[in-house]
Parts: sequence; C-alpha cells; structure tokens
Amino acid sequence: MKPVLKKCVWLIALSSLVVVAGCHNKKKDNIEPPTPLAKDFKPTAKVSELWTARIGDGAGDSGVRMRPAVVDGVLYAASTDGDVAAFDAANGKTLWSNKSRTHGWFGWGDKKRKDAFYAGGPAVSGDLLAIGTLDGHVYGMSSKDGSPRWTADLKSEVITAPVIVGDLVLVRTQDGRVYGLDKATGDRRWVYDQGNVPLLSVRGNGPLLAANGVVFFGSDDGKLVALRQDTGDKLWEQRLASGEGRTDIERLNDADGAVVLDGTTLYSTAYHGSLEAIDGPSGRPLWNREFSSFGSPDVGGNAVYAVNDESQVWAFDKSGGADQWKNGVLKYRWLTSPAVQGNYVVVGDVEGYVHWLQTGDGALAARERLSKKAIRAQPLVIGDTVYVEDIKGHIGAYRLSMR
Repeated sequence: MKPVLKKCVWLIALSSLVVVAGCHNKKKDNIEPPTPLAKDFKPTAKVSELWTARIGDGAGDSGVRMRPAVVDGVLYAASTDGDVAAFDAANGKTLWSNKSRTHGWFGWGDKKRKDAFYAGGPAVSGDLLAIGTLDGHVYGMSSKDGSPRWTADLKSEVITAPVIVGDLVLVRTQDGRVYGLDKATGDRRWVYDQGNVPLLSVRGNGPLLAANGVVFFGSDDGKLVALRQDTGDKLWEQRLASGEGRTDIERLNDADGAVVLDGTTLYSTAYHGSLEAIDGPSGRPLWNREFSSFGSPDVGGNAVYAVNDESQVWAFDKSGGADQWKNGVLKYRWLTSPAVQGNYVVVGDVEGYVHWLQTGDGALAARERLSKKAIRAQPLVIGDTVYVEDIKGHIGAYRLSMR
C-alpha cells in the first residue's frame, strides 16, 4: 500500500502553481489559467531534440520534483512507483533498470525494497547511487547496475535528492531534519533538527548545498541555514521571509528552492520573502530585493535569474540586485526554476513546454514540447544539452546550438 501522507493542510507548489489542498483534494479553484503561447512565434535560437525516454510513472500525483542526474555521460532517473534506471546521456539508450516493487500474483520483483516510492531524484558519486523515498528510507545502491548496498530508515519523507560529498551522504527529510550518513554503510553520523516545522508550507524541499565544509539549505520557516558538514552543528542562519497578513497563507514563509553559490556569495529566494545575496563564510547579508518565489534562482555572467510566484522571469544585477529585465509573456504558465545555458535561460512549464529566453533582454528565443504534462523540476543543463523531466516520467534531451 502506498504510504499515507501527513493529514494536514498543504500548500502544494506545482512548479510555481499554488494549490491549497487537503491530502487528497485536487481542486484547483481560483488558479489563473496559463497565458496562451503566441502562435506566430519565430525562434531565434536553434534547438534540436536528441532523444526521449521514460522512467516509470515519474512523480505521479506526489507533488515532488523528480529531477534526473547526469554523471560521466550517464543519466540516472527514478520514479515514485519504484523504478530506477540509467541511460546513456548521449542517445537515451537504457543501460540498466531496476523495479523495486513486487508485481503480479507471484510477487516477482525486489522484495527487500518493495515499498520504495523513490522521490526527489538520485544522487551519484563514483560507484554509489543514493536516493530517498516517500516512506522515509534512503537506499544506497551500485551506480553500475542498481544492485543494493545499504538502507537507512529515517522515518519521514525524503522528497529531495541526497548529496554525496566526501565520505558522507547528506539527506534532508520533510520533518525538518538534516542527516549525515556514512557513505559506505548508511549508518547515521549526525542529525540536525530544525525543531518545529510549520503546519502550512510549500510542498517540497530545496536540495542541500555542500561547499567548503558547510551545508546550506532554505528552511520551511523562511531561513537560510548553514551547518558544519562534519558534525551538523549550526554555524549561522539568516531570515529570508517574513510573510504578513490576516490569513495563514498570507503569513506563510518557506524557502523552498535551492541555494546557489557563486564565488563566496550565496543567492536564495523564499515565498513571501526576498531574493537575497549573502556572504557565505559569515552569513552577512549583502543585498536583498522583495521577491516572492517557490523555486530557485540561477546565476550566469553578471546576473541572477529567478521566477516569481506569478511565473514572470526576472534578471537582476548580481552585484547589487538592480533590475535588468522582466519577461511576463509566460505569466501563469507555472514555470520551473530557471537554468542558465550559455546566453539563454531555460524553463519548463505546466503544459510540457520548454522555453529558452535570451539572457541579454529576456526575449523568447526557442520553444520545444516534451509532452502535455507539467514539468516541475528545474531543467538540468550539461554543456550544450538540457535534460527535462515531466510529472509522468517522460525525459527529453535537447541540444542548443550555441551561436
């Protein structure tokens, strides 16, 4: 049986789509419809589809952002219905695949991991693949063939990809904890407990960022937190959001996106909060802009790119936060977090389209369609190729002709 999710009120972010819902309520009342795409659009950049593939049923209705990983020319992906697989990143050929759940009258399959509802996506380093599940486990397996190595039981949903650094696997759980697990055995080395997690929050967690012996992440109560990588002790925290208003939703604070490091400067956003630049070593704020977002920023050249809570794409000067441009053509298309690819910014949308915008002025440059299903996870850029995954497990690889 699929694990029962917490019986509380959620604010679910479908990319940037906000839905106030109970655990199984899928009503989408009062949601702005996506802005129609221009039918006479003429691309100014050349994008070609390299291949498409599929991994199980993807994220399904779990609300998590399933994102593949690419390491040494291999793309790794997983699904919440128990599939994990490796593909040749150049041509999409399946290298290996494993299904964890049992099937059929005879129960064939991997009985040891029969309830592995993978979530968030895999992390790969060397010959280790680590991935979390909706039922609170983390599995370590061989990246060469998917064979099992170890299991860690953390008791709460793991809905973002782990991070493998040094001899640790770093994992964040939905109950506000961050774990340092032994890379070889999965044994617990340390745990950081955020304390009380807000009852109302954005569905999802931003991935952990490990750099220079420090682990950074945005918390469910709107803070940027820095931990010691070796012990999990807190070094500093900085508030990113302080939602105000009469209703619980108006007062909602959540830093749900990834933290981006550029040099020694951290960039982060929060819902009902700000886009903020922070000095990494000290935690000292450098500048901030009022900016509400469900996702992550990205940095390229001299600019920071971010998508606000109405799915408008913005560019800011990274040294001081001044506006460079704003593109509202994709408003209410509930975009993914942006990813910088050379002179372009790439986003996916709720109808399965992938868009490329020029970094110089924000003008739309190219458009491709993966499927008719929503793309929630940030596109993955590897050189001239971008990989995207929709909520039903369709994966597409697109090559941008840099010119």
